[in-house]
Amino acid sequence: MYFSSLFPYLVLICFLARALLLKGSIDGIRHMFTPKLEIMLEAKVWREAATQVFFALGLGFGGVIAFSSYNKRDNNCHFDAVLVSFINFFTSVLATLVVFAVLGFKANIMNSKCVALNSNKIVALLGNGIEPSLIPHHINLTQVSQVTAEDYHQMIQIIKGVKEDEYPKLGLEPCSIEDELNQAVQGTGLAFIAFTEAMTHFPASPFWSVMFFLMLINLGLGSMFGTIEGILTPLIDMFKVRKEFLTVGCCVLAFSIGLLFVQRSGNYFVTMFDDYAATLPLLIVVILENVAIAWFYGIDKFLEDLKDMLGFTPYRFYYYMWKYITPILLLVLLCSSFIQLTMTPPSYSAWIQEEAIEKILHFPPWGIAVCISLVVMAMMPVPVVFCLRYFNIIDDNTGGLSTVSYKKGRVIKESPRPEDDDDDASLIHGKTPSEVPSPMPGKSIYRKQSGTGGTEVDTAPNGRYGIGYLMADMPDMPESDL
Repeated sequence: MYFSSLFPYLVLICFLARALLLKGSIDGIRHMFTPKLEIMLEAKVWREAATQVFFALGLGFGGVIAFSSYNKRDNNCHFDAVLVSFINFFTSVLATLVVFAVLGFKANIMNSKCVALNSNKIVALLGNGIEPSLIPHHINLTQVSQVTAEDYHQMIQIIKGVKEDEYPKLGLEPCSIEDELNQAVQGTGLAFIAFTEAMTHFPASPFWSVMFFLMLINLGLGSMFGTIEGILTPLIDMFKVRKEFLTVGCCVLAFSIGLLFVQRSGNYFVTMFDDYAATLPLLIVVILENVAIAWFYGIDKFLEDLKDMLGFTPYRFYYYMWKYITPILLLVLLCSSFIQLTMTPPSYSAWIQEEAIEKILHFPPWGIAVCISLVVMAMMPVPVVFCLRYFNIIDDNTGGLSTVSYKKGRVIKESPRPEDDDDDASLIHGKTPSEVPSPMPGKSIYRKQSGTGGTEVDTAPNGRYGIGYLMADMPDMPESDL
């Protein structure tokens, strides 16, 4: 785990140090920090930004909740949350610097090729559309490889000024680094096409290629650790199944579904899953989590829980953020995303082999059905579990200790029955299970008859004492270990 977490940082730092020594890297970094305010009015940009934050922090996937269930009761989750947020921020900046530095280097190479190609065009047009007197004397067109981008821009500015009407017919391209950077691909194409193409121009390119793909493998494994843990932990706690068998089953199922993405048409399915199974449903899940805690469970009760665990009262800033500002902003983003999706039918970028161009095509009817199914299936567990619990089809007690809560070193039931009052009173005085008289058997407490005819406490099916007894000599431990 430590290797998969730290190795990508080592590779990124090495890539950044190497990229900064390459020609054109500063152009890429300058392009990175140049804002484009006009695109900030598009809802898609904000939705993708929110999705990036969710993916980077693991919000909405269940992995954070699963890992936190192994923490101690008095763990400083406030410090952890702030620390992880800052680490995520600086990691994003570091990775972005590496990407844009390498893309700037690649754009510089492509721009040099463009200058050489169009300089040859100018040589061919000399005396046949372009007068030799228009070429500045310090530019030597007999050695095109030595013509710089500044020299080329100076030539086309003079030619454009003299032959303004005839210039479009000459077929000369502007050869701008900014245009090359604006054409940079995104998504999977960035990692597997643009970045790898740029690495072929690195000195000792095989070494950097191996390091880059090792980093991608580690990033993928690290992401899957959290994702799989978010799936396994609630299922194991609920149904008490063997973790080994469930882990193998989940991995085999995920591998089988992943075979869909390695076909020749796999990139189209990757785009479909990314746009409709991981973006909109994730936003809805995060909104439901926020509303469930802030409004249904109660933000005041939640802050009291945090105070009990942390030992201090969280800042009032969190109260207003969790209860008002965050859900309102997420709902606005969700509504704008729905409006944009209804105004623009589902489409994808397809490569037309016969024409050798890329076109935006609309999904066929079966593709639209798949997109809708992905959105519905991703959100289906929420209403299904709600209905099952609302109609008492599944009981809170079916999960063993799922209704156990902490209280200052004790494990108590959240809703004790009246007949257990005497037993609970004995717990307050710190008696252990062997020192208290046996209460009437209840459905949540397991007992058996001893050989002498009396009753003694039996363990529950999960190997612990029945719910409701004080564990006086046990230190605070995660609920998953109880």
